[in-house]
Amino acid sequence: MTSLPGDSDQAGGTAQEPDPLVCARCGARTAGPRIAWTCSVENGTRHYFCDRCSRENLRAIEGRLDSDWW
Repeated sequence: MTSLPGDSDQAGGTAQEPDPLVCARCGARTAGPRIAWTCSVENGTRHYFCDRCSRENLRAIEGRLDSDWW
């Protein structure tokens, strides 16, 4: 595969670690994206919810209610 000049994996040093995700409801933390976590955009801001909070509030999420109403 061909890369553009200066577009090498070696350039720039080490890869940056992703910021940990924090559940907007309960404060649970994870090192990276999880398959069961939910991402919601409310008023232009991303909110992440852990699998437990997502399951507990599934009907509100499907009804497109903002998390303030849960």
